[in-house]
Amino acid sequence: MASPLNVSVVSANQQIWAGEASMVVAKTVEGEIGILAGHEPMLAILAAGEVRVNTTSGERLVARADDGFLSVENDTVTIVARDAELIS
Repeated sequence: MASPLNVSVVSANQQIWAGEASMVVAKTVEGEIGILAGHEPMLAILAAGEVRVNTTSGERLVARADDGFLSVENDTVTIVARDAELIS
């Protein structure tokens, strides 16, 4: 099994969720993107929409994120949104 992603979802004033995940899907201004372990480094502008995180324990988290960016480097995914909250 590939090493897990280290994921952090934060809003302007608080951390929404952090942990290990097998996959992250987010909506960017260029379309939806899926991130798996080993993904090339990238920086993308978030569009308003959902961020879906499949944790390594099999749980699926969904957060609403408005405006911000997504960064991927060395199996670390950082999502910073102006406004974000867990919805499930």
